Amino acid sequence: MNGLSKIASMAAVLLLSACVASEPASRSVSADALTLASRGTGSVPDGVRVVAPLYTVTDVQVTVPQSLRVSEANVFYPMADIVWRGDPMGNRHAQVGAILRDAAAQATASMQGPRAAVVRMELVRFHGVTEKTRYTVGGTHNMDFMLTVLDAATGAPIDGPRLVKAEAKAAGGQAAIAEEQAGRTQKVVVTEKLVQTLRRELSGPVADPAMVTRATGAPV
Repeated sequence: MNGLSKIASMAAVLLLSACVASEPASRSVSADALTLASRGTGSVPDGVRVVAPLYTVTDVQVTVPQSLRVSEANVFYPMADIVWRGDPMGNRHAQVGAILRDAAAQATASMQGPRAAVVRMELVRFHGVTEKTRYTVGGTHNMDFMLTVLDAATGAPIDGPRLVKAEAKAAGGQAAIAEEQAGRTQKVVVTEKLVQTLRRELSGPVADPAMVTRATGAPV
């Protein structure tokens, strides 16, 4: 297997849309676009780029500052840094930290990029929805964190620190109840979004025409 084929086969190739305005993170992409190549569409739509992991992640370090304010108030929009109801009452700093670690582990497990790196995430805001919001109108889960990528060998910064924002729709009313009954809990929703966001943020465009063709089945 030559070097090009090896890189292409190991890379978790994704498709990014360069034009999605609704996604707040720094590299915009729709959820459908992330799986377009794996569905074997056979073509690359206009405005879509093929991307692959930039790094092989050797370690992920997550920090949730204790200075972040927590609210347990059951109002529509508590004024706090951490609002989370997807776990039983407990240490919310620890709970959201565990979610970040789990999402990072899932996002980076299969990454095989050209450079070994350590990823650091420092939580800025984790604002989910309260019971009052979830069982009436629904809302949005907002997760903001500072992302830094370091060279695994030297510790030198490669990327960041920079703010990354992730948003996930929070169902409301009967839709929320139906999701929970189907096993799609709030934790599943936010973890899924964080995984997608991290994969995007740790990937870059593929310029080699052969790799684009391999990923999509469409010659360029």
